[in-house]
Amino acid sequence: MTDDSSLPTFTEQALHAYTGEGGRPIYIAYGGVVYDVTNCPKWRRGLHENLHWSGQDLTTELGDAPHSASVFDHPCVRIAGRLVQ
Repeated sequence: MTDDSSLPTFTEQALHAYTGEGGRPIYIAYGGVVYDVTNCPKWRRGLHENLHWSGQDLTTELGDAPHSASVFDHPCVRIAGRLVQ
């Protein structure tokens, strides 16, 4: 996680709009960070592995995934902002 307060902030409600529809990018959140996964092949349809929808905070769902949080270090993933309450 970055401590850069200059990053854009997103509420969970605002995050819901970033599903790739209407030309918008595909965002997800994990651990208070909003990630842009638009260029990740497994997110191209806005649904990851038929389990996880884009535009959502997936923090509580990572425990069910077959991978760790290191997946957010993948080159196709970039930090888009911070999730705020």
